[in-house]
Amino acid sequence: QLAPKRYKYADLKKITNSFCGKLGQGGYGIVYKGSLQDGRLVAVKFLRNSRGDGEEFVNEVVSIGRTSHVNVVSLIGFCLEGSKRALIYDYMPNGSLEKYIYSENPKTTLGWEKLYEIAIGIARGLEYLHRGCNTRIVHFDIKPHNILLDQEFCPKIADFGLAKLCPPKDSTLSVTGARGTIGFIAPEVFSRNFGVVSTKSDVYSYGMMVLEMVGGRKNVKASVENTSEIYFPHWIYDHLDQVGDLQAIEVTTESEELAKKMILVGLWCTQTMPGSRPSMSRVVDMLGGSISDLQLPPKPHLCSPLHSFRTSSNPTS
Repeated sequence: QLAPKRYKYADLKKITNSFCGKLGQGGYGIVYKGSLQDGRLVAVKFLRNSRGDGEEFVNEVVSIGRTSHVNVVSLIGFCLEGSKRALIYDYMPNGSLEKYIYSENPKTTLGWEKLYEIAIGIARGLEYLHRGCNTRIVHFDIKPHNILLDQEFCPKIADFGLAKLCPPKDSTLSVTGARGTIGFIAPEVFSRNFGVVSTKSDVYSYGMMVLEMVGGRKNVKASVENTSEIYFPHWIYDHLDQVGDLQAIEVTTESEELAKKMILVGLWCTQTMPGSRPSMSRVVDMLGGSISDLQLPPKPHLCSPLHSFRTSSNPTS
């Protein structure tokens, strides 16, 4: 793959037709739709004055610039001019996975087959980041929002602002502070008591995401009082035995096998201790293999991270 090309700010103005056509915005900045001279459609992501030296920006350019995989977005170019920083990606017409799995009836929009294919695609992309590209990349922010879908609904892992590159020989990372999104952060990322931070931290986030894809609900409901808050993997775990209950998440008999497979993989990936989670290569095998080869993992014994954050930060309560 070609190295990302550097663009001037004036070029971006042309590409985005003077910044009309906003695709979305978030804490990171604003994304506009644009087209290159050859007609190729792109998404241009302008970053708000990111932290001082632009660490997240450089991270993203360096880590994505080294990757080339069908399930990872490709970075076409970037702009670094004074305080102006932007990244140029291929445009993904179907937006992010988030809007499909939290919609009113995601299973009818996408269907189980498609959801299952998307889960496998993301697993392959992560497997590549963890061991296929020339440096090992831990993403640290795997969640539905950061999975983009092209016109065929092929998933692409995006948003490498928090990613860490680690030399292939090191399996553990030194990370200061928790990085990631509540509800998807592996236990060891916010408390070292659970073990070291490694590629297995992405495996956890991936597992949470797969369970959300199956359940079609957010695993952290802000509205739920924390006393009755059910940790989502527990909820799914408790419903797995009662086959009829899977109908609560719109699982029919035909799709039951795919759903069960995704649930089992999700539960293995969200094991509390990093050592109990499979690698992404193993996940790809598990999803591709027969359901009869999958055992039920031990019940994850962690309550929601929000809960543990509250308890650990407030010893008096």
